[in-house]
Amino acid sequence: MEEQEMQLKVKRVTDKFTESMYVLANEPSVALYRLQEHVRRSLPELVQHKTDMQSWEEQSQGAIYTVEYACSAVKSMTNSSFYFKSIEGLLHQAIGTRDRIGGGQGRRKRGADAGRPKDDGERQSSGL
Repeated sequence: MEEQEMQLKVKRVTDKFTESMYVLANEPSVALYRLQEHVRRSLPELVQHKTDMQSWEEQSQGAIYTVEYACSAVKSMTNSSFYFKSIEGLLHQAIGTRDRIGGGQGRRKRGADAGRPKDDGERQSSGL
């Protein structure tokens, strides 16, 4: 009977010792230490990812601004076709008015003078 009592006591002692080791291994301060180790190992990589993402965000924002600016420029160019047509009409009108007023003399005079070389007096007055 003493042997059974001894085995029972040994079993109780080993169970208590196992429970104490389990509590010690899973104590909150040990958990916090492990959490701190994890943060210390993974934080530099997370910081690098964050800076990379910020850099990519800045680059994409710049590209978006450029594209939006280009789109607005193209839209304003398509809207300006009306003004170019108006200018073209006004130029045709001015040329017609010039031809009516001058009677076409300006063209004939330039055509006659084009074949004749300029002398020194004419070059100085024309700025050549």
